[in-house]
Amino acid sequence: MGKKKKVRVELRKNRSKPPRDHSWTKGFGEHGFEELAPLSDERVRPKGELSRHRTIIQEHSAVRSAEMEMPTVSMDGCLHGRVLRVHGLQSVVQTLDGAIYRCTVRRLLKSLVTDERSVVTCGDRVWFRPAADNEGMIEVVDPRHGILTRESRRREHVLVANVDQVVIVLSLVEPDLKPHLIDRYLASARQGSLKPIIVLNKSDLAETVPLQSLIGAYSQLGITTLLTSAKTGQGIERLRRFLANRSSVFSGQSGVGKSSLLNAIQDGLTLRVSHVSDVNQKGRHTTTTAELIPLQFGGWVVDTPGIRQMQIWDVRPEEVEGFFVEFHPLVPLCGFPDCMHTHEENCAVKKAVDQGLIGSRRYHSYIGMFEEAKGKVKHA
Repeated sequence: MGKKKKVRVELRKNRSKPPRDHSWTKGFGEHGFEELAPLSDERVRPKGELSRHRTIIQEHSAVRSAEMEMPTVSMDGCLHGRVLRVHGLQSVVQTLDGAIYRCTVRRLLKSLVTDERSVVTCGDRVWFRPAADNEGMIEVVDPRHGILTRESRRREHVLVANVDQVVIVLSLVEPDLKPHLIDRYLASARQGSLKPIIVLNKSDLAETVPLQSLIGAYSQLGITTLLTSAKTGQGIERLRRFLANRSSVFSGQSGVGKSSLLNAIQDGLTLRVSHVSDVNQKGRHTTTTAELIPLQFGGWVVDTPGIRQMQIWDVRPEEVEGFFVEFHPLVPLCGFPDCMHTHEENCAVKKAVDQGLIGSRRYHSYIGMFEEAKGKVKHA
């Protein structure tokens, strides 16, 4: 147990401004009632920013240095569990002995100002205080490892926590393959310390020979790439071996076949699936919330809702090169120590692109992420 310390934390404001302006004070003066005013200065609303801060006692731990400050609470009577899924204000938590509880989150935790959309996410390990009828109150969220996160409406959206690897699922057709989305997922996986596995699904609907160069390019980077088909069973057994005894998350666009793959991997799941729209070739959301599913052959897998965009969270322009492993040996050879590999002369990365040593598609992905990060810094 670490040392306890008192810290000042910021809480969310209920309102950024008064809900209504009745101009009561102005009318009070205009009608000559000043003499009835009390001598003391009485405020109905709290004074200034200080009113939304609170002192809490926290366990001092280096592990949590980059995370939100968790208040220290008495663990007497608390149970330890893992969040299977989150439904609105309630989280479904499973204890070590398999018992299921529907838990709400302690109000102080919900009030803490963080960059996250939600203080609790699928996969979190939490301490909760049980109540009657298999309900409970989440008191503490344990430090996380292995997260898949993205930016959503200028907030951090943690899709899942405490997993080992991310299975990036894309379809060859319906919807069409988007290689640049793969690169964004790879960046997020590196940011969250996750092992990436690329799955190109619906191989029964497309010619796969032209894809060998794409598969070879990622294989050279040391990234496992599989061709699969939930309909024919291609690649299913191999994918099952990669999932065994690990915690994994399936992520990708709507309609790429994440739930269909999971149904093929494990009999009896019967996850909901739907077809891609004939009008815009976009998938329909059949998975509405991330859910942690135990696998019969060992391990866990999280089925997540489809996403439209994958924006990298909290990255500066100069950090983007770190997401591209093929850049690493060339960066020291650039003519400038602060080379951004965009417009500079004597850039070793750009020369490698011209010589075909780095794929032009990967380089264009780098430029896109670099400009996106640069724009966020500019407007911050």
